[in-house]
Amino acid sequence: MRLCVSASLRLFSSGSPAGVDSVGAAGETPAATMRFSLSFLRTLRVFAVYFCCVGALASQGLMIGCASSGPKTVPTESTKPRSEGWTEKGDASWYGKPYHGRRTASGEIYDMHQMTAAHRSLPFGTEVRVQRRDTGAEVEVRITDRGPFIKGRIIDLSFAAAKVIGLDIDGVAPVKIKVLGQSQNLRSGTTIRPSQSSDGDQCLWVQVGAFSSSSNAARAVERLKDSGEKALAMEGPDGLERVRVGPFQSGKEAAEALRRLVDEWASARIVECG
Repeated sequence: MRLCVSASLRLFSSGSPAGVDSVGAAGETPAATMRFSLSFLRTLRVFAVYFCCVGALASQGLMIGCASSGPKTVPTESTKPRSEGWTEKGDASWYGKPYHGRRTASGEIYDMHQMTAAHRSLPFGTEVRVQRRDTGAEVEVRITDRGPFIKGRIIDLSFAAAKVIGLDIDGVAPVKIKVLGQSQNLRSGTTIRPSQSSDGDQCLWVQVGAFSSSSNAARAVERLKDSGEKALAMEGPDGLERVRVGPFQSGKEAAEALRRLVDEWASARIVECG
């Protein structure tokens, strides 16, 4: 930009181009031709400076546009314990494969197939209910990680939790979260409240089948949902889509679900979360 200003000043302060304003006595250029040459060269200078300035301004605008594009981030926050019943509204998102198997901020290994979530300030082990404000679908998760750090978002769900409320399809959705209590054993991957008995110290699914075809898995999920079950499909390490019902916090709950399902789904069985 400074070059453009400098060129403009030189253009309007200088006289004739060097080598043209002094002409020898012999073979002198006619006055009309001389004036045309001076005018033509000055016009060339004007166009050169114009395009220089336009290019500089355009590049500056492009850089400003790039710098201002993209989502706004928010800083990390200190841990803030919240009492049972505390609520918060905002957007929810989810995270999956790129982080699967990595250590979370709590020290746990992230398992995208468990009912966990990331929050910027709730203590690790806090259990919350996440309810979509647009559809009413809800899921209960345990806080094990920190995030999300994009303005407007308040919670990042695991892949399994996102599937329960359809967030795996929508990506981002408005939600309300409510604190339910504090998990008694942070590292086990369970979701127990202090009021529950030790029989609830589990995380179980009823798996009705594993499908190589994602369309067949989707149809199975729909059948289960039509019958009132909370079902979803999870992709396993072997590429098969595992259709599961749950999760359940005790063996008793899982066994009751298995009894409901085994007549229609002969291969149904109880499996641990993970």
